[in-house]
Amino acid sequence: MEMTLNIPEYSDDQGFKFDWEPGFEIESSIENGVIKITANKAGLISLAKHLLNLSQDQIPAGYHLHFDETNALEDGSSEFILEKK
Repeated sequence: MEMTLNIPEYSDDQGFKFDWEPGFEIESSIENGVIKITANKAGLISLAKHLLNLSQDQIPAGYHLHFDETNALEDGSSEFILEKK
């Protein structure tokens, strides 16, 4: 399978641009000390795009994205952060 994704280009002026797939659903939990992320197809594609976006050379180390139930995750989800090293 081949898939083409548009990754928004990062700039200092406009910052990080989220590009969500229509109908995305993402939830996260911590079970027995293990982080579990569950998503539908649109949610998985959205997360993949965010990870590729975060990997851009222009984005400095330490830049991070917060996800919680008020920002993209389903109700009852555990907050998580993606951070570039």
